[in-house]
Amino acid sequence: MSTVKEQLIEKLIEDDKDSHCKITIVGIGAVGMACAISILLKYSVSANSKIVIVTAGARQQEGETRLALVQRNVAIMKSIIPPIVRCSPDCKILVVSNPVDILTYVVWKISGLPATCVIGSGCNLDSARFRYLIGEKLGIHPTSCHGWIIGEHGDSSGIIWNKRRTVSQYPLCLGVEWCLRCCEN
Repeated sequence: MSTVKEQLIEKLIEDDKDSHCKITIVGIGAVGMACAISILLKYSVSANSKIVIVTAGARQQEGETRLALVQRNVAIMKSIIPPIVRCSPDCKILVVSNPVDILTYVVWKISGLPATCVIGSGCNLDSARFRYLIGEKLGIHPTSCHGWIIGEHGDSSGIIWNKRRTVSQYPLCLGVEWCLRCCEN
């Protein structure tokens, strides 16, 4: 007797019981929750992951700089990276934990992986948020907005944009002050 699934879906290939494309997310911060509904903390279950997204880290306290997080988050990385690499020695690691630039370097050193296998999110998320806010304010799609946030992710980052080609190849003559007000609101 066939199942409903088998009746509705024509089977072209056998189900892959041992997937070759596994992604593991370690951590339970806001970004980790956005990446997956449930967070994976049992490293043996994550064995042979191709990509590991590290969002684990101490939460930044009010008034605390991202750099003040370093010692606490380095200790966390020292406890989670070795078992991750033991279980998934051929993985690529994407570091999202803060301060992301420093922790990416720390994770690279702890992991022993080639530098090309440990990537930090840097200011990519900030740049996406910036483009979203500009697009929202102007009523256009964020992919039509051209601007980047550079520097260390956090309080010391800055906006880079070419006001001659900021929105859909058209000049935006509103100035940086308008842009900053837009991002604050």
